[in-house]
Amino acid sequence: MISLKSKICLFSLSIILLYLPPVFSSAGDRSEEFQTCVKTCFSTECSQGPILPLYLRFFSWTCEDNCKYNCIHKITNEAIAQNKKIFQYFGKWPFHRLFGIQEPASVMFSILNGYVHYRYLPLLQRNIPDSYYMKKFYIFYAYVGINSWIWSTVYHSRDFPLTEKLDYYSAGFSILYSLFYGVLRIFQIRNIQQTSIWAIICISAYVAHVSYLHFIKFDYGYNILANVIVGMLNNTLWISWSISHWYKRPDDAWKPILGVILILCAMSLEIFDFPPWWGILDAHALWHASTIYLIAFWYNFLLEDARIESFRESKGKKIDK
Repeated sequence: MISLKSKICLFSLSIILLYLPPVFSSAGDRSEEFQTCVKTCFSTECSQGPILPLYLRFFSWTCEDNCKYNCIHKITNEAIAQNKKIFQYFGKWPFHRLFGIQEPASVMFSILNGYVHYRYLPLLQRNIPDSYYMKKFYIFYAYVGINSWIWSTVYHSRDFPLTEKLDYYSAGFSILYSLFYGVLRIFQIRNIQQTSIWAIICISAYVAHVSYLHFIKFDYGYNILANVIVGMLNNTLWISWSISHWYKRPDDAWKPILGVILILCAMSLEIFDFPPWWGILDAHALWHASTIYLIAFWYNFLLEDARIESFRESKGKKIDK
């Protein structure tokens, strides 16, 4: 059986792989065959400034971008026909675009992930008593999740420096906010002053983090490390909560630990990277597909936990009266 320490180490590795940035150059785009193909295409098809279809222009495709796309798939198709190795180009596998969308599978799964947050938003509002101190934080968590997956959708639709940064910033905020409300819930922090101080600490850390990346240096390594530390701290706290409540709440205290294990299994897809099946479905898209269930699983735990805790609080108040 794998020890808890080993699971945490593997989970950290998976987090790192998840946030590894796309490289700016790959074997495919460095090849002479690709460079020659693009130059030939550009000189023959782009010299007169041709007008691309509206759906491509809507996603900001240029003639040069279109030449690169066509050359990538021309070379890839030849490699497949000859059973040769398939290469990455500009840090990405050769995906078949759909109406100008670069990675249609990842876009679809990002939309579905965002929809899960949207779907649970009214359930949080309706099923958690207004008196429960965590309700407003859980509701805001749903909005944070929706925002994060919107920018994931945009980024996978078209990969630009701006869309990449917005995706990274929103993902980082989502990870930090999970730690924020996790601390409030696990340590039962209800005091407004203590909550405000913790909020100021988190906001200040996030502003400093984004400011450094945006105005000083977009350091991928630093960004990875920051997200790993925050994510692992949050998961460690929830694992500790599960262990401490194992006998107090045997029906659901195991769920945070199971959630970490499931995330670990899902993230292992990032380790076994492979060329996309049918030019559409790759390991990263499958990772996005797997998180659809994991988000629902976590919301169900939060709802059940809120029901138990609010009932316990109301019962305690009745006893006090």
